[in-house]
Amino acid sequence: MFPLSPTSPTPQPRPLDSLPAEGTSGVRFNRIDRVLEHIHGHLDEALSVETLAATSCWSRWQLQRVFLEETGFTVANYVRELKLSQAADALLRSPERILDLALRMGFSSEVSFCRAFKQQFGCSPGVYRRRGLRLGIKTPLTTLIPINRPEAGRRVQVRVESRPAMALSGLSGPICGLFAERPDFTEKVPQLWRQLAERMPRCPWSSVARIGVVDVSGPAAERGELQYWAGVSSDVAGLEQFRVPPQTYAVLTHKGPIGCLSESLLWFIRHWLPHSAYRGLDGHELEIYPPGYCSANPEGEMSYWLPVAPR
Repeated sequence: MFPLSPTSPTPQPRPLDSLPAEGTSGVRFNRIDRVLEHIHGHLDEALSVETLAATSCWSRWQLQRVFLEETGFTVANYVRELKLSQAADALLRSPERILDLALRMGFSSEVSFCRAFKQQFGCSPGVYRRRGLRLGIKTPLTTLIPINRPEAGRRVQVRVESRPAMALSGLSGPICGLFAERPDFTEKVPQLWRQLAERMPRCPWSSVARIGVVDVSGPAAERGELQYWAGVSSDVAGLEQFRVPPQTYAVLTHKGPIGCLSESLLWFIRHWLPHSAYRGLDGHELEIYPPGYCSANPEGEMSYWLPVAPR
């Protein structure tokens, strides 16, 4: 179990003069942001609930209740998840001994670290290092920049995943992407998906995941001229066959109508990526739509996979 040390020094809370009046949602939002900022800046230290409560000006009980409501995580689980994700990344970046890494991450022993690591990643730290793949790495919660959407200001968590090569069947066509002088992807991409559905009239779409692939590896990509594939991960006669090479991705979950995806991507590329520990790569970006996905559903979720590499 991850140690939340009760002996960590308690900092003096920062003044709240600049915050809205007590009882407003702004107070809760700013205080939780303050707690998150403290956690993200002190992951290599023992973090106690008392320390975090003082940072927020809530009691321990109040903090844990509000933190869960605002983020969807308990304090302990969120801290543990980030510490272990940071440890997983360190296993692939350096030859540091597992014992030294465990102690640096605030665990009392290598045994407790390995137990927690296996619970999160499904394997021991040694096996994870030997595989050499970034799998299941979670990054800190980030607030979406203010935009005219219902979910503006909500917190999102990007994860880092490696995917093996995969073969797809589908249709492709040229599009002018997000950064083109005259973008047309909002018209052309739906057309490709409609054409694919017409070519696969017997496909049980409610049980089949759809995968969109955006090829940004060619020289024309600099002008925003891209190739888009609409496909499925099965061999279908009469359709184009294409292969996506193995790659490590930063993965953003988009919630809401697909028409708002471009705004999420602008935030992803312009805000999250420059402030992350990763750099973007020219490769194959993925759009993964789960079975039964409805593009107009305000509660629908799909994921966008952006090729990245550690800085």
